[in-house]
Amino acid sequence: MRALLDTAGLNGAADAVRLAVLVLASRTPSETGEVEIRTAELGRWIGLSRSRTATAVVPALKKSGLVSVVTDEGEFGQDDGLVCRVLPMWAGQGVAGHPLNLAKKEFATFLRLLEAVMAPGWVHRDGSVTPAGLLGARTGRGAATDRLALLLLVLEARENGWVRQCGGAVDTGRGRAAATLARLLGCKASAGERVLERLEKVGLVLRPRARTASRLNQRGRLVVPAVAAAHGRKVATGVQEQGAEDEGAGFSDPDGPVMPGEFPDFDGSAQVSDVEGAGEEESSDPDLAGILHADHPHVGTPLVPLRLSGGFSGEGRGGQGRPPERACAGEDQAVDGEDSAAGSVSAVAEGGPLRGEKPKVSPVDEGGEKRAAGAGAGAGVRPTVVGWDKAQQQRRVDLPVDLRLRVALGPVVWLWKQLSRWQQDQVEAAAKAELAQLAGLGLTPEGAPQLLAGRLTDRLAETGGEALVNEPYGWLMSRGLVRRPACSDPRCDDGIRLDTGGDCASCGNVIHSRRSQRTQIAAQIDRDLPALTEDERRRLLESRLREQAAIEAQDFVWRTERARAEKAERTAARAASAEQAERERQAAAAAEAARRILPCGDCGQQRSGGLCEACGYRRRTEVLIVETGRVAATWSADLTDPGTVGAVTDEVRTSLLTDITRAQDEVMAMMEPGELDADPAGVDAVLAFTALQTVEAALPEYRSSALGRLGRTKEADTEAAQAYRTERGRRWFQHNPDGADAVAAATKAGDAARERTAQHLLAVRLKQLREQALARTGTAVAAPWRDRLPELAARPLDDDANPMVIA
Repeated sequence: MRALLDTAGLNGAADAVRLAVLVLASRTPSETGEVEIRTAELGRWIGLSRSRTATAVVPALKKSGLVSVVTDEGEFGQDDGLVCRVLPMWAGQGVAGHPLNLAKKEFATFLRLLEAVMAPGWVHRDGSVTPAGLLGARTGRGAATDRLALLLLVLEARENGWVRQCGGAVDTGRGRAAATLARLLGCKASAGERVLERLEKVGLVLRPRARTASRLNQRGRLVVPAVAAAHGRKVATGVQEQGAEDEGAGFSDPDGPVMPGEFPDFDGSAQVSDVEGAGEEESSDPDLAGILHADHPHVGTPLVPLRLSGGFSGEGRGGQGRPPERACAGEDQAVDGEDSAAGSVSAVAEGGPLRGEKPKVSPVDEGGEKRAAGAGAGAGVRPTVVGWDKAQQQRRVDLPVDLRLRVALGPVVWLWKQLSRWQQDQVEAAAKAELAQLAGLGLTPEGAPQLLAGRLTDRLAETGGEALVNEPYGWLMSRGLVRRPACSDPRCDDGIRLDTGGDCASCGNVIHSRRSQRTQIAAQIDRDLPALTEDERRRLLESRLREQAAIEAQDFVWRTERARAEKAERTAARAASAEQAERERQAAAAAEAARRILPCGDCGQQRSGGLCEACGYRRRTEVLIVETGRVAATWSADLTDPGTVGAVTDEVRTSLLTDITRAQDEVMAMMEPGELDADPAGVDAVLAFTALQTVEAALPEYRSSALGRLGRTKEADTEAAQAYRTERGRRWFQHNPDGADAVAAATKAGDAARERTAQHLLAVRLKQLREQALARTGTAVAAPWRDRLPELAARPLDDDANPMVIA
């Protein structure tokens, strides 16, 4: 959905056009990629009339460049049938990792979602009725916007129907729910509020507010009841929240996470602030989120609040109530000894900087000495090597500044602290490379860090936790950050698709193939040796499976070698082709250089490339004069009499030469007296070009005159009369064949037929005159390029053909 809506062609498009793209994408068949739909049916899906869809939506789809539309005109010339192809989805099919590369079941799921939200409803021929969607009956003004808004809210809702709201400051007069919907639709908060009010009025969206212990409404929610009902959840309009009575601690409210694809802006301020200043900014909704909230997943894990007697910060950490020092403060303690545990944390807890006291001995050095002593006494702490503390002086305790790396390496922050500076640099480079590889698989840049963090969490769960990692650097580089594909699909990691998060279909195929193979071998053993015991049968089955695996491995090696050899052949062929192209380019350059030094074939001017500029204009002028004479002869001469044809062509030549002389005299009059002597070749070229322009301007006039005369011939009259009668006989003119509309349409059809006939007669007669000239002279007559190009295109190309054509 976001990949389609974020396409550049929909920037600034109306909501009806954006919704139409989604409807066409959901109804796209996975086999053909083309949607066949009527304009009226598309209008029912988006809530508009047929005329409005044909006049506003369909032209906008064509203009956007995202949908190729082939229309089928109806009875009155309107766009009735549509054959549409959503170009981004067409381009994404078969591209690994593309967000629009959908399978058949994914197309079906997409369509079912839109049917549930906005299906118009149908009555089938057998009398059965398919009910409409949630907004299927909503039509008219704003219907497309409401449908698009509800669809986006359904996609953002969790299983309990709650829609996560946007964070940051919002319009105090609108509220956070309206701002959330406005960001989804890409409109102003006022427009989002109006859409939200319409959806709330029909009961499709709720905005309940939680109640506090003081019975005052506090945080506002945005709930889609239909999503909760689909998951079997019950929507509560008011939720009584039991929390600590002292709400003035200033903690950021977790109900305002950032929207998908957004990152919070860090300004270096603390996540916890004092009570003062918390209410400086006026707000209509007290549910304003903090600035340092993560992008929560759609399905949240319910949290059980810690039950404390008094709610003080020191409670739960022993009777002394010491503040916590670090996350790994108690990980070095012995399993069954309390003394060692106390010793591991007393260095800072009793007299550290957090207590406001200056220690006499560095807590790091003291902790290192105590860990060494504990290791020698067998207290169960992690052993350290000689010089470890010195090597750790250059390490960075905090994670990298890059937010993406901080999110990705968050689960292994304790292992990060154990690395040296060089090891941290290597791990950082490996993490960046892995994030780039994940982004190359079609994942969004915002989702790649979360995916890598989830991978590290799973790897730690397999190991048993950070405490069981003996070599942090080796574990991170060879196990934690490395992707483990279980099949040939690059998007597979431990049998899970990285782009969807579901099971890998390729792995399922591999498992199915292996199970099928095992079943076939077992059946063959049962047929050949039915008297074997269970142990013998199992050993024989395993032996044959190993043999089959060896055969497959050998076949894989053979296919790999063949692929490598084919790749080498392709590389060599490309190199040979590049060398051949370079040789041909050099030969062409040499031929061009040799041609440029040739003299003109007509006037003998040196270094003219075989033909100077002025002679080239003269040749083209002569060809056009001959063609103009033939055009005039098509209607004013008897084509079977060469004498009359020659007389007409001579008359046309004389007239054109007179015009050429007049135009050249005008050009000469505008020249300065010294220009003729300064550049004679240039003056000849200018005069020749003037002659060419004169003939080029006269040829269309002669052609238009010939078409007018040929349009009044007997053949043209016959065709015009036939077209006139045919048009008047149309079935929509049968009730009034003498009406104004019928006569106008018939006259227009007759004129078009007369013009087509005249053009046909002109082409036929010109061809006849060229053939007669060829028969008299025995030389080829230069035909127009329009007639010569098909013949040239049909010629076969081979290695001996000269690639250069000199005009």
